[in-house]
Amino acid sequence: MKKIVFLALLMIGLSGVVCAQQPNRVPARPGIIDRVQPSGDTLHVYLRGDERAHYTMTTDGWQIKEDKNGYLCYAIQKKDGSIVASKKVAHDADKRSKCENKWLRRKGLKKN
Repeated sequence: MKKIVFLALLMIGLSGVVCAQQPNRVPARPGIIDRVQPSGDTLHVYLRGDERAHYTMTTDGWQIKEDKNGYLCYAIQKKDGSIVASKKVAHDADKRSKCENKWLRRKGLKKN
């Protein structure tokens, strides 16, 4: 009888340890992903991070975020440290205007 009780308690204890373990983090999908903007333009992006902490960036390293309308916009950092979508819609490097490049150098978030 003591053996049965001991084995039952051992099994309950081991099942608690197995259930408490966190699964390994899964890295973001590697390679370039084509995202279509609501306007119909295509933007080539990378995903970085894992399921807990992640971000999206252009192929030349500018961080981007999706706005409330579904557009991928360049990310900016607010004074409180949070990262939000700006009002500047993101474009591939070869489709950016001089004005857009100047804005990025001043306000954009560059990721390596």
